Amino acid sequence: MKVSEMRQLRDDVVKLLYLSTMGGSYDRADYSETVNARLDAVLAELDNLDQIISNQLKNWTIDRLNYVDLAIVRYAVYEMKYMETPPEIAINEALELTKKYSNLDDDNAKSFNNRLLQNIKDNLG
Repeated sequence: MKVSEMRQLRDDVVKLLYLSTMGGSYDRADYSETVNARLDAVLAELDNLDQIISNQLKNWTIDRLNYVDLAIVRYAVYEMKYMETPPEIAINEALELTKKYSNLDDDNAKSFNNRLLQNIKDNLG
């Protein structure tokens, strides 16, 4: 899969993760089989992903994360834990999505997600 295709896949899965967290619906026919299969795989591991994320939050709880950042972090953790994606790439791609969808002009969301994902990477073992 080309880098641009992989980036679009990540983008679509994160959007649909966000939508599912918010209780929204979408037409599966609007997305490729690959996107739908990846989303299903991530949703099947949601409890495990949330546990991994929760274990690395310091003075914070998972329910305090905004839903956009939660979707981005969940997918990055999924890539690190269940796919052959090198953690550096998963984290970098997550930060690109953060800049695109969540980061305000102050870079706080990007810094937070970077710290969280680095901690997760260091403790995934």
